[in-house]
Amino acid sequence: MTERDYFVHESAYVDEGAEIGAGTKIWHFAHVMSDATIGERCIFGQNTMVAGGVTVGNNVKVQNNVAIYTGTVVEDDVFLGPSCVLTNVTNPRSQVVRHSLYEQTTLRRGATVGANATIVCGTTIGRYAFVAAGAVVARDVPDYALVVGVPARQHGWMSRHGHRLTDPDADGVMTCPESGYRYQETDGALRCLDLDEESPLPEELSKGERSYDEFKTQ
Repeated sequence: MTERDYFVHESAYVDEGAEIGAGTKIWHFAHVMSDATIGERCIFGQNTMVAGGVTVGNNVKVQNNVAIYTGTVVEDDVFLGPSCVLTNVTNPRSQVVRHSLYEQTTLRRGATVGANATIVCGTTIGRYAFVAAGAVVARDVPDYALVVGVPARQHGWMSRHGHRLTDPDADGVMTCPESGYRYQETDGALRCLDLDEESPLPEELSKGERSYDEFKTQ
């Protein structure tokens, strides 16, 4: 850490006027432009870019080769996988300047966007939604939804810990195998019965101890 209370690698650029929270780390060849706002404890991997006017929350993980363009809102605890793509104009033309027409894309708290996925601008990715690697998202994704494919379609629900929720009981309640938290679908929406979506995870549940494959074999 430096006296600024966040870390910037010597090969990265942070323009004057950018705001960066304590504990954030900005790695090799990254560029944070003026008027960008980044929260605390974020990680920006190699060759990432944050444009002016972008707001990034706390504890956001941005993997290598991701550009976050003007018009994007990234809430707390979002994960952006390697080389995923975000856009801000539906009908771009080099000859037509549309800087005043950027469309807002919102990534809500805890959402995951997999490697090489594309999020078409103007969409909202819901809280704790999970966009599979390589998917192309062209419409809003509900909270906790797992979306897969081109174009992306919903293929079930994911828990806050990133596990597919299956085998509902007689009351439609599904249980995350890692946390034990219960989830229930009502009128097409999923909610956690044991922890509010805006509440942080308890410390004892914030570190993974077992691999994904271990849970699949249970």
